[in-house]
Amino acid sequence: MAAYLSHLTPADKSNTEWASGLGFIGLMAPMIVAFWLMRKDTDLKNDLLVRFFNFKSIKPLYLFLTVFLMLGSILLAQAISLLFGYSAAQFVITGHYSFSSGVFPVWFLLIIAPLIEELAWHTYGTDCLRNKFNLFATSIIFALFWGVWHIPLSFIKDYYQSNLVQTGWIHSVNFLVSIFPFVIIMNWLYYKTGRNISVAIVFHITAGFFNEIFATHPDSKVIQTMLLLGFAVFIVLKEKEFFFSKSLMPVKTGI
Repeated sequence: MAAYLSHLTPADKSNTEWASGLGFIGLMAPMIVAFWLMRKDTDLKNDLLVRFFNFKSIKPLYLFLTVFLMLGSILLAQAISLLFGYSAAQFVITGHYSFSSGVFPVWFLLIIAPLIEELAWHTYGTDCLRNKFNLFATSIIFALFWGVWHIPLSFIKDYYQSNLVQTGWIHSVNFLVSIFPFVIIMNWLYYKTGRNISVAIVFHITAGFFNEIFATHPDSKVIQTMLLLGFAVFIVLKEKEFFFSKSLMPVKTGI
């Protein structure tokens, strides 16, 4: 419905308002479901509060990677693209964004969307999968689900995923492929930091923010995906037991 309204004649401002409102409801739906599933479980609710603020035992390396890994990956990807003749103008901070978000400011969605999503994915969803599968399988299953969950956004006019479709199938496929190493890395950081929800939120925000502030060529984002994939393969091979042991770090869930 949001997609349909977004393509109607823009002379009626209410179409944009309704499309934005419906899109925002869709964004909030997983969080609402997660909190509804946790509503009667005191242990889960107490665990949720603790995991927002458990920073004392976190190694500085993981905090550094949480904040700067996505910035480093996009800058390195742009630097590599220079070897193939792409412009150094990619490093310019543009001050504008590559997509629109209806009635909401783009900067607002770059912050609030990751926050709301992670209040579903890493309060309840990821741990439920982890309770039944090893961490690698959990990440692959969730990345597939998350990719499918994003597909409807490609039909909403001028949204990020919709604009990707306009640039060509390579960049659309790259977005879906990039989710897999991104989720593996994010879940690695999440469990390495004691299931810290704030870490997942910050890492997710940096992914969107740093990929938008520069004049990055879409092809450089393909390079970034390859860099992230290489790092994901490295940590999986380096910590096989961490990713493939079913009994590692069991968690309580409500199902």
